[in-house]
Amino acid sequence: MTRVVLVHGIAQELKGADTLLADWYPALCDGLALAEEVRLTRQEVGMAFYGDLFRPSGHRALGLPRMDASDVQEGLEQELLLQWWESASAYETQVAGPEVIARVRTPYLVQRALDALSHSSFFAGLSEHLMISSARQVRRYFTEPEVRAAVQDRLARQVTDRTEVIVAHSLGSVIAYEALCAHPGWRDLTLVTLGSPLGVRKVVFDRLSPLPADGLARWPVPVKAWTNVADKGDAVALVKQLAPSFGGRVSDVPVHNGAKAHDVRPYLTARETGRAIGQALTRS
Repeated sequence: MTRVVLVHGIAQELKGADTLLADWYPALCDGLALAEEVRLTRQEVGMAFYGDLFRPSGHRALGLPRMDASDVQEGLEQELLLQWWESASAYETQVAGPEVIARVRTPYLVQRALDALSHSSFFAGLSEHLMISSARQVRRYFTEPEVRAAVQDRLARQVTDRTEVIVAHSLGSVIAYEALCAHPGWRDLTLVTLGSPLGVRKVVFDRLSPLPADGLARWPVPVKAWTNVADKGDAVALVKQLAPSFGGRVSDVPVHNGAKAHDVRPYLTARETGRAIGQALTRS
């Protein structure tokens, strides 16, 4: 009986549903406990896993070249990396911003963005290849219809007539929003978005399906309540408040996640997240 469906974000292609749940489920329970809300059993929680759809197939050759700045495609990939850079530099003192002249100039703006992001808390320890791969997953989701459909199908398979809450992190919030819009016949649900980029203009908001009209996105019919949780320093959730773009029924809630502002675990352990999920389950 899946009462809560979780939806992950980018860069999870080497994991699986059970691997992610091993991290997410205890954090989810901690958030519910802090909020003094109902406890969920492991059997009541499902993971809409789609990371494998972005996992490349094996190759016989050795030493295949890794992606670098020259492989970043103009348009969505480049815009996304630059937005991450600008956002990270605004909240993290160790991340040099676009206005800072590097001691050793790099020939490409994208290379400067990658160099700066390597010092951010979100991308700390990730290679240029993995940073570019993360941006590429977002680009592929929005520009390859078969990928978009396959990803949303993974979520649709998890939602049943017993599902009460969808909790979606990062790109997962985009997937959840679009799937909910595409299934107006689903039962009433509560949506909880964590570190969501849904409000980021050009890169995400203006590419949603269905397309927003006059600066306002369509309300997903099955959603009876929507809580959007964002950390001020989250470089991915560049727009912290979704109500202006998705309607006044969205409850925008700030949290403090510490150094790992975009990490899903502090989002889940937050009392505010636990309260939003617990109250939805209690109402149901």
